[in-house]
Amino acid sequence: MVDTRNIVILTGAGISAESGVPTFRTKSGTTYWEVYEDDLVPKYHRVEDVCTPEALARDAALVHRFYDGRRAALGRVAPNPAHAALARLDREWRGELLIVTQNVDDLHERAGARRMLHMHGALNSALCASCGARRAWEGSLPPGTACADCAAPALRPDIVFFGEMPYHMGAIERALATCDLFVSIGTSGAVYPAAGFVQTARYHGAATLELNLERSAGSAWFGETRLGPASELVPAWVDEALAQSTQSSPISR
Repeated sequence: MVDTRNIVILTGAGISAESGVPTFRTKSGTTYWEVYEDDLVPKYHRVEDVCTPEALARDAALVHRFYDGRRAALGRVAPNPAHAALARLDREWRGELLIVTQNVDDLHERAGARRMLHMHGALNSALCASCGARRAWEGSLPPGTACADCAAPALRPDIVFFGEMPYHMGAIERALATCDLFVSIGTSGAVYPAAGFVQTARYHGAATLELNLERSAGSAWFGETRLGPASELVPAWVDEALAQSTQSSPISR
């Protein structure tokens, strides 16, 4: 950490799981997504039925209802100590910092993080499938809702479906090419392109650190792996990083 100035952090489902945000489940080899709807009873949906462009075209009502349920569930969860620690790092780190999250919840923002990007979209945002406009959104989003910019009845959840290009890839690649340290927190290491970020960072000479409940599919690429709950590992690492940064006086490039 002594020579670290610029940090890129990737966060995945594991950092929000401790807040009670449902994650992918695997049952008999099939991937499911759990969501608690109005009656608080868990319901399971195949990813193919709720998170692909084909699903939206085939059954828009189901897809919109599914994301309405996930959006409503945000009110029942809160940031945990891992989110709070990264927000503290964002406030106090004097070098460059970018938090890239694969998560579509708003827990990083609610904890206070600002230097961050949502590569897979956000539950509290709506996207116009006609003109590409985005707007903040709360509550339900029925199919056929009109866009305020172009009036087309084409608003959809602002979520990157499987098969679609993640957001902000240019900015992320530039940050990975210039960072001194890449940290992955709570990720499976199995979903690309995020799973390849560690290789990009290593190629450009960055140190690499994995903080995870268990070893990910990409653990072999990391220079160091620390295992345990994110709510314990992340605050400890942030304390360490800030303490060492005080000694080395990091500055922005």
